[in-house]
Amino acid sequence: ASSREHIHFKNLLIAPQTDAQRIMDQRFPVPRYIVCDQHKSEARFVIAKLNPSLTHNTNDGSAGERIFTDDVSLRVFMEHLMKLAVQS
Repeated sequence: ASSREHIHFKNLLIAPQTDAQRIMDQRFPVPRYIVCDQHKSEARFVIAKLNPSLTHNTNDGSAGERIFTDDVSLRVFMEHLMKLAVQS
């Protein structure tokens, strides 16, 4: 009985994955799609790709989860780009 009561909620949770699959079926090359749960290993990599600004090298006192990534933050990239622009 409880499964029938919650079928709409289940459909609501499944809808984004169904939409994403439909979009990926129409694209070439197929984008990388990662299903992850909070605080699992896949989530750490997704966060690192989306926002690499908070890493193990960050010492500015900001709060948040430390993420080990090889990607640089936008701030570091822009500083390096400005330094190169001034040199030439």
